[in-house]
Amino acid sequence: MKTSMRTLLIGAVSAALLAGCSPSGEMTRAQQGAIIGALGGAVIGKNTANKDDKRAVAGAIIGGVAGAAIGNYMDQQEAALRQQMQGTGVEVTRQDNNIVLTMPDAITFDFGQAGVKPQFYGVLNNLATTLNQFPETRVQIAGHTDNVGSDAANLQLSQQRANSVRSYMASNGVNAQRMQAVGYGESRPLADNSTDYGRAQNRRVEITLIPVQQ
Repeated sequence: MKTSMRTLLIGAVSAALLAGCSPSGEMTRAQQGAIIGALGGAVIGKNTANKDDKRAVAGAIIGGVAGAAIGNYMDQQEAALRQQMQGTGVEVTRQDNNIVLTMPDAITFDFGQAGVKPQFYGVLNNLATTLNQFPETRVQIAGHTDNVGSDAANLQLSQQRANSVRSYMASNGVNAQRMQAVGYGESRPLADNSTDYGRAQNRRVEITLIPVQQ
């Protein structure tokens, strides 16, 4: 990469970062996305440019802007979800640009059952509202169980629970085509199944929101 190319690329990344600077001076996820997007765009531009630096710079700018936009979009969605899920028992975590909501079965399902508890409808209604406000995400709904019972029964129950959440969300206006429901049974434990606490941790539904640009 020529010296002039380096200078222009640094400028492109800096411009993308300025759009998402946080008052505290910490790097936001939008800024991180800008860097990743800019570098990725530069590589793509460079690989297709036949040594034309201008295309590599253009790729960096486009990638940086796209990365910042995705980060900002998911930041806004995460903030809305954290506010809505306070005090509900639903855990909201961030994994790069993905948002993961973990729902223990104790607050969503009766033991061994696949029907969503009526008292949890309000939480799912709020979630559906947010998903409809942020349509540019794919929704992956995963059911998990502990190791009590047979593998086949646990796999079936986890799939039924994931399907129940998907169906309920669809009934509240969330486009069914953007949602995928899958059951993992007992194959992906979070904790030790030898204790009551561990088994409770493992019985859950996880909803992962993934930006469609990925």
